[in-house]
Amino acid sequence: MSSQVQSSDPRAKDQHASAAERSPLEASAEAIHFLNSLGKEELQMLFFSETLAMVSNTGEPQGELTIEVQSGKLKDKFDVVSHYPFVHASCRGFMDKTICGNSVRGYLSWNLRTIEQHSQEFIKFHILPMERKMSLLKEEDQLVMNRSIKEGEEVKTEVTFIPWDSTVGFISEAANLLLLRVMAWRQMQALGSQTIQVDRQQAEVFIVEQTVHSDQGIPTSCQFYLLSDGHLAKRIQVGSPSYCLITKMPSLREEDEMEPHPVFKKKPLMWEEDMELYSKFLDRKEQLRLSHTRYLQQHPDAQALISDFLLFLLLRQPADVVTFAAEYFGPFAMHRPPSPALRSSDPRSPFRTLHTESS
Repeated sequence: MSSQVQSSDPRAKDQHASAAERSPLEASAEAIHFLNSLGKEELQMLFFSETLAMVSNTGEPQGELTIEVQSGKLKDKFDVVSHYPFVHASCRGFMDKTICGNSVRGYLSWNLRTIEQHSQEFIKFHILPMERKMSLLKEEDQLVMNRSIKEGEEVKTEVTFIPWDSTVGFISEAANLLLLRVMAWRQMQALGSQTIQVDRQQAEVFIVEQTVHSDQGIPTSCQFYLLSDGHLAKRIQVGSPSYCLITKMPSLREEDEMEPHPVFKKKPLMWEEDMELYSKFLDRKEQLRLSHTRYLQQHPDAQALISDFLLFLLLRQPADVVTFAAEYFGPFAMHRPPSPALRSSDPRSPFRTLHTESS
């Protein structure tokens, strides 16, 4: 993955140079095909929140982990609002009686590409508190990564520019949380399945193990125990003195089965046999007759105009009644332009205004 690095830490120059010399990592065609197969309706089934308790290996409570996936709104540079999956996870607890925690917030595309993500990790040591922050932001044709490390009063920052095309298949922290739910929903078994006890109930879970390799330090492995609808039942970090466990069995969500739309046959309406409908018909008929009679009495010119037209129509008996009517009533139009002195023998549409053609 080619990138340009700007760092305020002089000691990082050699590290950045060696990183640039390595060949870029590329996702396999199978992985890209899997991500492109994701759909909006499928991901929306995985929008829910959950809370797990953090306990030590001896059973002592140490904190909690919350994960929430929902629909989020994000504006682009033109202030156009779009809806994306929004992931928010936070973990807060104690490590050797020291307060620590981390959080991640991210907006994803519908095939899990990271559009924006902000993560934070802190350990409040009494002598030298430590805090790490990282942000990912899509800008034009690149993904900008900002990292900062604060140890006491010293702050180190680093900015990396990654071409957007090279991030195909890249799974961020936020995307990984939603990806795990997809894998459970599709029952993609990695280490198989087993039955565990949750809230005095036996539940079958799917086990997924993920290992993150680092340029510096040893790899980190986590095991995720997932229920069939994507709920996280248990999380174990290999080598950690604590783990996360669900304390209450959730109501498992199932995919709705689409039932065929009911077909109702149209029944003929025998309104003449219905006394109530027939009575309403007669009442309405009488109302219209009185209304029409009243209008003609108030406008005798309308009666004369219609009578003249019918008389003229019966005398001429034209084959094209519509065109004949348009020519008959044409002179009564207020905004109609004057007819040309010499008319063409070609028939004109009665619905288009006659214009004098210039030679």
